[in-house]
Amino acid sequence: MKNILKIAAILSLAVLTACGGGGGGSRGGAGYVGGTVPQLGDTAPHVWTSGHPYNHEVHGVDVSRYQGSVDWNRARQAGISFAFIKATEGGDHSDPMFRTYWEQTRAAGIPRSGYHFYYFCRSGAEQAAWYIANVPRERGALPPVVDLEWVHTSRTCRYKPSQAEIHREVGIFMSVLQQYYGQRPVVYTTVDFYREANLRALPAEYWLRSVADHPRRTYPGQRWTFWQYTGTGTAPGFGGNVDLNAFAGNRRQWQQWVNSRVVR
Repeated sequence: MKNILKIAAILSLAVLTACGGGGGGSRGGAGYVGGTVPQLGDTAPHVWTSGHPYNHEVHGVDVSRYQGSVDWNRARQAGISFAFIKATEGGDHSDPMFRTYWEQTRAAGIPRSGYHFYYFCRSGAEQAAWYIANVPRERGALPPVVDLEWVHTSRTCRYKPSQAEIHREVGIFMSVLQQYYGQRPVVYTTVDFYREANLRALPAEYWLRSVADHPRRTYPGQRWTFWQYTGTGTAPGFGGNVDLNAFAGNRRQWQQWVNSRVVR
């Protein structure tokens, strides 16, 4: 009951302060070097010409129930440095593997966060309450993540809100989570949604999907912290394909980022 009252109070405050500030991130890495990271692979490799993801030192994965059983200890030993785990979607769906992955990554010593798949037919406040009900406020966890993208094949929500509505409702969602977890969420997005929703104007720290070119080309001028560079990756510990991601900085900068952004 106390937790419900606390969430209600946060929601009330967040509606009044919906458009809070955001973080930055690091700019794209060096030019094309090529080569490979021996422990990682790709079943549909891309020829990178504007900057290779393997030029970045720190790599991680994002996962949902579709990854099935994962050997997280083996993944960590192979160099997987972080994991974004699907936790919730909309206001009534939770990923059935979230709790399992959450506990297993903690046991393996892999920094991780839960991500929320945003649904445009529910309010930001409703979705924030659902995320809080499912994702523990755990000391040492990475900040929350919100996944913003169009879902043209959705059977339950074909609504496309205006830029103003997106910014307002997502702002509420982010403010609620920032007040509850003590860290402002990271925003994941795709090229088309970024452009159509004018996310350049949304103060946030970004995790960008760019599987055909370096983010400096697909999101010119946009600062970013994480880069999702393939949806057909392979890594030890995973039985099939897995999304692979790179952190913008080096290992020292990664540790600094973790120290500054974990939930306390």
